[in-house]
Parts: sequence; structure tokens; C-alpha cells
Amino acid sequence: MTTHLVWFRADLRIHDNLALAAACRDKNAVVIGLFIATPQQWEAHAMAPRQAAFLWQNLQALHAALAQRGIPLYLRETGTFDDSLPLLKAFCEEHQVDALFYNYQYELNEHRRDLNVERGLEGKVVCQGFDDSVLLPPGSVTTGSGEMYKVFTPFSNAFIRRLQEGLPECVHAPNTREGGALSEPPALTPFNYPQEKVDDALFPAGEQAALTRLRQFCQQKAAGYPDARDFPALDATSRLSACLALGVLSPRQCLHRLLAEQPGALTGGPGAVWLNELIWRDFYRHLLIAWPKLSRHKPFIGWTEKVRWQQSDNHFQAWREGKTGYPIVDAAMRQMNETGWMHNRLRMITASFLVKDLLIDWRRGERYFMTQLIDGDYAANNGGWQWAASTGTDAAPYFRIFNPTTQGEKFDAQGDFIRRWLPELRNIAGKAVHQPWAWAEKQGVKLDYPRPIVDHKAARAATLAAYEAARKTH
Repeated sequence: MTTHLVWFRADLRIHDNLALAAACRDKNAVVIGLFIATPQQWEAHAMAPRQAAFLWQNLQALHAALAQRGIPLYLRETGTFDDSLPLLKAFCEEHQVDALFYNYQYELNEHRRDLNVERGLEGKVVCQGFDDSVLLPPGSVTTGSGEMYKVFTPFSNAFIRRLQEGLPECVHAPNTREGGALSEPPALTPFNYPQEKVDDALFPAGEQAALTRLRQFCQQKAAGYPDARDFPALDATSRLSACLALGVLSPRQCLHRLLAEQPGALTGGPGAVWLNELIWRDFYRHLLIAWPKLSRHKPFIGWTEKVRWQQSDNHFQAWREGKTGYPIVDAAMRQMNETGWMHNRLRMITASFLVKDLLIDWRRGERYFMTQLIDGDYAANNGGWQWAASTGTDAAPYFRIFNPTTQGEKFDAQGDFIRRWLPELRNIAGKAVHQPWAWAEKQGVKLDYPRPIVDHKAARAATLAAYEAARKTH
């Protein structure tokens, strides 16, 4: 009897799962699933306790869905990725596994882990990997000279041309295996990692909830996304990032549903801007393969390594806690600290403030975000931070520095979002909330809110000088 093992990682779904579908094609094979928890590795990678809780919820949902199809899912725990090989060897021997199926991950540690497993099982277990978490495989969208693009727009244009030639297909969920549903699947024992409660209304677990949200977004909001996406007081984004990060949803499912509801998205019509967000997601994954140094916390632009960062722990703590005295920054940070999620426009504003106003190393912010985000995704988080810090490929020029006050005035004009997350400013009506101390002085009121910890104009000048000095040194 042939036994196929599906090694689940960031692909916690049964629909459109390339590794699972491949393992199930042989109707006569016994198919089993395995998830390996690696708490020490997660800690090293700063996984947020909320994301760990969401992972556990979705593992339970996957466990039940697989059992209905006659596929047992086992959970094993070890320390780090290095420990995965001996665990897998023992598991494969115990269950007499003939072939191992898994979906690729592109971060450097994960990539090395998979290579070690392939070498370690060679001659004993056939290993098959799949490009499942992307629309198009890394290395398949290149310049005329066969190199990876360094600028997003030409990458996106080439990417869309590829999609117009032929869409990546979605694969069906597997049929129930010959033995029928499992009446007593193997029990899942919770892994040993801190968990923090997830708001089920904001982030419901399971594939069906993700697919429902995807359909509703594509029907109701995708067309208006370009006009509404930058305003955090509006519920105008998909909020699917947490599901994409853990693979509860695939990017191909997103693409096909978008085109079903907005057929002009591939040709610049309604839905095209959200499609571009999916392409950005691929772009950052493709970059990890083309430049592995990005997984080692290295900047893409070498000379930015010479920037002399400030080491102010007090400023960093004020930023983390949402107590900088800049309302839009503080509201955004408190939203993330409380919910595990932050609106994308606010991610740009808060990152810019940490790097360009406080002159604090972007890597400290990058890591803090990962400790909080329910949608923590290394490729996207690193790409976003390097964009904001002007250290990455296709990043904002180093002399582009957001003014946090005018950003707030532009994207939260009446202050609705700010007042929601900064209750100490709830009595300040309208636009005055963006400069609360000016309002307080006029009204003769004392505020329970910090004054700005830096002067933006002076901070901007200091940052420009630091970057220019680094560039000249290089």
C-alpha cells in the first residue's frame, strides 16, 4: 500500500492546495497530513501570539475538514527547523511513507530547511514541492535579460501580460478517500507557544469564512477600492491578509473570484487596483528568492547600512505605545496593539515616522510589527518596511518624508479614526484633533495626551543629513 504524506505549513486549507491535491491524485494511496509546530523558531521569528492563536483555530478547522475526507492530520512539536528532519524521518518510518508533498516557502530559513529535508530523505521518500503561495512562481517573471525586476511597475506590467496569456488554475478539494470519513481522527494537542485572544468578528477562522469574505469584498468593495482604500475610518479593505498569511486562502482563489465579479480587472477596469495588491504580494516573495540577503535583515540598497541610527529607547517605547503626540501615528499603533491589525496606509505612516522622524533603525520596527500582527508575513512586512525606510528595491526615495500631521489631515480629515482609538481626544471636534495642543491652548484646556516627542521639521532635516552622510560615505 502506497502512503502519501502532506506536510502542511502556511497552507491551512483543503481547497486549491497544490500539495494536497497532488497527494490525493492516486485514489489507491493512503493520504495522511502532518503539521510540525516549532515554537523556538516562531519565537526567533517574532510570531505574534494573536497569529499563533489564529493558527491554532485554523489548524482545528483543517483537522476537521480533512477528517471528513478520510485524511488524518497529525500535530507534532519540536524546537526549531533544524529539528524537523529527524522528526520527519521518524514519522515517515512509523507510517511507512513513500512520498512527501509540501508547498514551498521562500524565506531563507524555510528554504534551507526544505533542502535539508530533501537531502535527508533522498533514496527513502520521494519529495515533491509546489509553488502554492504565489500566483506565478519566483523566477518566472523576469526582464528581457532574464533577471528579476528591481522596480515594481515593470514587474507588474509583465506579470499582467503573463496572466492575460493564461491564468493559474485553482484545484479542487480532494474527494473523500475510499475508507470514508474518520470517526475518530488523531487528537490535536495544543502547541507550546503563547496565544492571545483573537476578535472572531474581525478575523473569523476557517476556509468558509475566508471565502465568504473574499466573495463579499469582490462583489461590493473591489470596484470602489481605489477611492476608499486610503481612509482608515472606512471599512473599505478586504481584511484577508491574515488568511493569506497562513494559507487559509490562496492568491489564486483571490484572483479567480475577483475576475468573476470584476471581469475588467486584468485590463485596467474595476478591480485592477486590488489585483495590483495581489501582485505586490508576489513581488515581495519573488525578491526573497532573487536576493536571499533580504531574509537576513539586510537592506537592498547597500549604502543605507551606513545610516547612523538613533538609539533612543524612550522614543521607541513612545512609538510602540502610541504616545508620540502625533494623533494619526498614535491611533494607528493602538489599533494594532489592540486588534493585531493595522490599515495599510497607517503602516506606511507609522513606519515613516519611526524611521524618518525618530531616525530609529527600521529593523526594530519591522520586528515589533511581527510581534503584534495577526497577518504577520515576512516577505510583505520586510518589503513594506524597506519601502518606508528607503532601503529596499523600488523604495520611496530617502528624501520623501511623510509629515504625520498632514497625513492625518489628508486621510482622516474629520478625525473619526483618531477619536476611535484615542479616547482622550474625543472632545476635540473635527479637524482640530490633528493638532490637539494648539486646540487645548486656545480653549484653555488641559489634555491627558503627550506633546509631540519631536519637532517634525527639525527631525526631517536631521534625517536628510543622516542619509546624505551615509550615501557620501558609501
